Amino acid sequence: MPVNRKALMRYKVIDRMLRHGKEATLDELVYACTDELRKEISYGSVSRRTVQHDLQEMRYSEALGYYAPIVVINRKFYCYEDPDYTITKVPLSHDDLLRLTEAVDLLKQMSASQGFDGVEDAVNRLEDHVASIRQKANPVIYLENNERLKGLGFMTTLHEAIIERTALSVTYQPFQLPEAMTFLFSPYILKEYRNRWFVFGHRHDSDNPVIINLALDRIVNLVDAPKETPYLSNKAFNPKEYFKDIVGVTRNDGTPEHVVFRMNEKEAPYIRTKPLHPSQQEIGVDEENGVLFSIDVIPNRELERDLLAFGDGLTVVSPPKLRKQLRDTIRNSLKRYKTP
Repeated sequence: MPVNRKALMRYKVIDRMLRHGKEATLDELVYACTDELRKEISYGSVSRRTVQHDLQEMRYSEALGYYAPIVVINRKFYCYEDPDYTITKVPLSHDDLLRLTEAVDLLKQMSASQGFDGVEDAVNRLEDHVASIRQKANPVIYLENNERLKGLGFMTTLHEAIIERTALSVTYQPFQLPEAMTFLFSPYILKEYRNRWFVFGHRHDSDNPVIINLALDRIVNLVDAPKETPYLSNKAFNPKEYFKDIVGVTRNDGTPEHVVFRMNEKEAPYIRTKPLHPSQQEIGVDEENGVLFSIDVIPNRELERDLLAFGDGLTVVSPPKLRKQLRDTIRNSLKRYKTP
């Protein structure tokens, strides 16, 4: 059973009171534990019985693995029989090292592929420490990443600007424009979608307070805005609500629509195990023996791409506008495959 935070805090206090040859009565340990928990988490009094149980756990618990050499002197004073002992020097178990190794592997992949410079340095130091204790094994978990993706070097700057609520000067090159443009920008959040990163925020030269997103791989340059530039916050922006009704990162104007689509029997299991959207429902079988599903979303380009990705295994039933849009896309694609 995992050790709760309050218990860990008491163990640390007891260890601090007994290390380096120091002695303490049970009442002194109770007072010190109570004082620490009140300061850190506004917790009430710690009982004598609780501390007595803690002492037993520190001595004998296999789950903790401390096996602390706690002895009682003159039936009154608790101390460590070995004055050099401390729970902070207890060796890690095999399971502990295995979990730490996998955690380091995951952190290393994330920091290397997502541009957090400071995190990568800390992870490297942690990796060295763990590797010095346990022979390095190959990782068993791999994250999808794209090492050639542009813009990841801006992650740290954007993250710090969001935390510190400071504006930035962004030079941005949209796909559809021939030249890059520079503008002031207040960033709110970072979001990953399909192995690409986007920053959401407010563009200062826009009178419309609408939230925009910038793809990091389209950012040409990023610097701090002039000192006198205010950070434009938006208290109405709620990321959870913003993304609730969409697939991907693009939120178009309008309200959610009830999208119904048919899957053939071969593709239906895939959509069951990996829904297109949290609102997805399986609503029955139609006359063509296709399985019908529905989602309630605001249509956007990302939704269209996800639907088209199933090829002839998926057919949109409604709404008519989305059905027509996909039909036109498929027709234009077929024209490109015509034999000369």
